[in-house]
Amino acid sequence: MPSRQNLLGLWMLLCGALLFGGIGLLLWLDTSLTPATPERVALWLLGLSPAVVVLMLGMVLERRLFRPLRQFQVLLARLVASPDARSDFPLDGWLKPLQPDLDHIRDGWRGDRSRLRDAHDEGAAEALRIQQELEGVLQVLDLPLLICDDHQRLLLFNPAARELFHDQPALGLGRRISQLLPHASLNDALKQLPQDGSPRQLLLPGEPRWLRCELRRLGARHGGALITLRDTTHELESDQRWRRELAALLPRLRGHAGSLGSAADALVQVENNPELQHRLEQAISQESQALSQKVEALTRLVESHQLSQSGLEETWSNDLFSALGERLHEEAIELTPVGIPVWIRVDGPALLAMLERLVRELVQIRQVDALDIEVLLGNKRVYLDLIWQGEPLTDHQLGLWHALHLFDDPLSPRIEDVLAQHGAELWSQPRNEADTACLRLPLPASSRGARPQPRAEQPADQPRPEFHDFSIAELPAPDAALAHTRLEELELVVFDTETTGLDLRGGDQIISLAACRILRGRLLAQDSFDQLINPQRPIPPESTAIHHLTDADVANAPPIEVVLPRFHQYVGPGVLVAHNAVFDLLALRLASGDTGPAFDMPVLDTLLLSRAIDPTLEGHGLDALAERFELTFPPGTRHTALGDARVTAELLLALLPRLRSRGIETLEQLLELQREVEQGRSS
Repeated sequence: MPSRQNLLGLWMLLCGALLFGGIGLLLWLDTSLTPATPERVALWLLGLSPAVVVLMLGMVLERRLFRPLRQFQVLLARLVASPDARSDFPLDGWLKPLQPDLDHIRDGWRGDRSRLRDAHDEGAAEALRIQQELEGVLQVLDLPLLICDDHQRLLLFNPAARELFHDQPALGLGRRISQLLPHASLNDALKQLPQDGSPRQLLLPGEPRWLRCELRRLGARHGGALITLRDTTHELESDQRWRRELAALLPRLRGHAGSLGSAADALVQVENNPELQHRLEQAISQESQALSQKVEALTRLVESHQLSQSGLEETWSNDLFSALGERLHEEAIELTPVGIPVWIRVDGPALLAMLERLVRELVQIRQVDALDIEVLLGNKRVYLDLIWQGEPLTDHQLGLWHALHLFDDPLSPRIEDVLAQHGAELWSQPRNEADTACLRLPLPASSRGARPQPRAEQPADQPRPEFHDFSIAELPAPDAALAHTRLEELELVVFDTETTGLDLRGGDQIISLAACRILRGRLLAQDSFDQLINPQRPIPPESTAIHHLTDADVANAPPIEVVLPRFHQYVGPGVLVAHNAVFDLLALRLASGDTGPAFDMPVLDTLLLSRAIDPTLEGHGLDALAERFELTFPPGTRHTALGDARVTAELLLALLPRLRSRGIETLEQLLELQREVEQGRSS
C-alpha cells in the first residue's frame, strides 16, 4: 500500500485540479453563454460537483478503508513480533467484518504457541532441575573456573571467576579465552590437551597477579576444556622473599665456616708461638659467634617460612573459639565466648595454636581458671580480647612471650611469627569493668562483616544471571565468513551514547557510553558495559534536561581516552547495533581520532531496518517503535545510555522474525537491505 503522505498528496492534487479546472471551465461557459440566473446556478453546481465528490470520497476512503488498512498492517507487524501481546485494537471501517476471522487466526496461533510452550516446559523440567543445581554449585564454589569449547569460546564461568576478573571487560559468554587471558602458552596448552582428560598445570604471569591454571579436556561433544584458576601471587612473592633471604644468608654461612676451619687448622699447627695461638683462638671465638648468629638467623628463617606458606582464609570466630575450648577442656580451663561473632581473615591452625599457648601462659601467671573471649569490630581490624579478673600484663612479660615456640619442636614457629603473619601485635590493658583486664590481639577483618553471609536469593522480578550457555558451542567457527553468518548466530553488541549536545563536529563530547550483548538470539541480562565519561567541558542545561546528567555526576569519571579502549575490548568480535547509528558511531569515531581504537566492524541501525520493513508507516523513533511493539522503559531509564541500549536490543529482537520472513537470513543480506534504505533516503 502506498504511504499515507503519497496518498494524501495525490488526493489533494486531484481535488485541486478538479476544483480549479471546474472553475475555469465555468467562467468560460458563463462568459460565452451568458445563461440566466437559474441556469447559471445549476451550471456552477454541476461544474463544482466533481471536486466535491472527490473530496468527500477521499474522506470516506481514509476513514473507512485506508486508516483500517494501516491499523491492520500494524496489527500484523505486532502479531509477528510479539505474538502474545494482548492489547490489540479492533478493526473498524470496511475491514470490521474481518475481525472474527482475524480473532480466530490469532487465537488459534496463540493456542498452538501455548500448547508448544507447555510441551516444551514439561520436556525441559529435568534439564531445568539440573541447571538449577549447577547454578547452585557455581554460586558457592570459591574456586574460579571457566569452560570453553573447541574454538576457545567461553561457555561457562562462575561468580568466583567474575570476581577474579571484575576489572576485565572481556569476560563474557561467547568471548575468546585469548581475549581474557592473552597468553600464547595457554593457547598452545589448550590445543594439546590429552584426550583422556588428564590434567595439565600452567602458570600464567600477569599484572598485577600470577594465576596457576589446571586444564582438562572435557568429554562433551563440543570438545571443550575445563580451566580452574588460583591466584598464587602472594604465595610466589612469599617464596621469592624466602629465596632471596636464603641466598643472602648461605654465602655468609659458608664464609664463616671456611674461616673457622682455616683458623682451626692453623691452630693445630702452631705449638711454640703463644701470641699467634692466642690470636687464632680469638679469631675462632669470633667466627664461632658469627656462625652461631647466622645459624640462628637461618633457624628463624626456616621457622617463619613454615607460616609464610599458609594463606589467610575466611573464618567464623565462633568456630575458632569452639575448637579452642575443646583443646582447653582437658585442663579444666573454662573459656566463654561473649559478644557478637564476626568473620575474620586468619591462618586458622597457626592462630589456634598461638591462642592455646597464650591461654596456658596466662593461666599460669595470673592463676585464673576462667576466661572470656570476645571479638570487636574496629575500623579496618578485628580486635580479639582474652579477658580475666585481675591486673593487666606488663610489657616485659609480653616481650618474653614473643619468643615462645608454638610447639615443643625447636624448629616450630614462634608467637612473633604468627603475629607477623597477621600483621598484628600483643598488648594488655584494663577493661571498663572493675578489676578486669584483657590481652588484645588485632587481626585482619573480613569484608563479610558481623554475620554469616546467607546464600543470596534472586528477587522474583530480577533476571537470572547468565553464567553459562553451552549452545555457544554450536555456533560456526570464529574464522567463518562473518558476512554469511546467520542472524541468529551473530554476536550483537547494542550500544548508545549520551552527549553534551548534538553538534559533534562542533565540539560536543560523549558523557555516557553503555552497551549490552545479544548472543544466540537472547539478550544477556548481566552482560553490560556502562560508564560515565568526563567530557572536560561543561554540560549545557538544555542537555541536562534530557539525560539528567550534570557536571557533578561526571566530575570523577575517567576521560574518553581511558574508556574507549575498554569499550573496544568489550565489543570484541561482535557486530555493533544502535538506533540512529549515524550519530552514535560518529561520536565514537571522532572521540577515537587517529590514535584510538578503530570501530570498523559492521554496524546495524534499527531505525533503517524499521523503515525497510514498514516503509508506509509513520514514526520510526525509539519511543514510537517501543509503543508499537509494546516495549517498556523501566522508570528512570529513558535517555540513559544503558536504558536506551537495552530497549534498542529488544526492538532488534522484535524485528528479526519479520526480517527472516522476508528472506533476510544472513548478515550480508541485512547490510544490503540497510544500504538500500540509505540510498533511497539520500536520493
